[in-house]
Amino acid sequence: MNGDAGSGDQELLAEQIDYYRAVADEYLDGQLDEPGGDELVAAIEEFAPAGDVLELACGPGTWTPRLLRHADTVTAVDASPEMQALAAQRVAADLERVRFVLADLFTWRPDRRYDGVFMGFWISHVPWNRFADFWDRVDHALRPGGRVLFVDDAYRTEEELIEGQASTTIQRRLRDGTPHRAVKVPHTAEGLERELSVLGWNIRVHPTSGPFYWGTGGRSSD
Repeated sequence: MNGDAGSGDQELLAEQIDYYRAVADEYLDGQLDEPGGDELVAAIEEFAPAGDVLELACGPGTWTPRLLRHADTVTAVDASPEMQALAAQRVAADLERVRFVLADLFTWRPDRRYDGVFMGFWISHVPWNRFADFWDRVDHALRPGGRVLFVDDAYRTEEELIEGQASTTIQRRLRDGTPHRAVKVPHTAEGLERELSVLGWNIRVHPTSGPFYWGTGGRSSD
């Protein structure tokens, strides 16, 4: 592992939450229009998450409707009430099958186990020093034999790299110019697969034809 997030990263992570709360209304305007997005959709369809599914960092509900095409229920966790309000609008016709949980994913603990866990564009926002603990939480959320799917990207602009290429801290600006720092770890498929293997996960990570990647699998012991 590498990266520069240390134990004193509370301020950075609070700023990351503030950013996603503030950017909710303009979030969709900033989505990447790059090759490979259709491959992420295909990965979700192939994953076909049946039963009870946990969605971590649901954001504005970009992926929640697709999960509901297969799942019986979805528990959608996010730290931004503004994002969750947008997500609720997206799944208005299926609200009886969705439970929204407002929580910081770095302090949240699952209150039950699920058949599947999905994470959309979240893994890259987990600092290295919290990576193992976060995946321990995922483990505690999965039933025996449960599966994980995540989709993400390693895209970082030159303007965001306020501390250089080697840093995992970036700066993003709202439409009005207000700056916010956030974590953005530029994972490679091979490196992420290797790190997860060290933690006891058997997850294959696949690069796409663009800046995206997706990974799926479960605990090595299952």
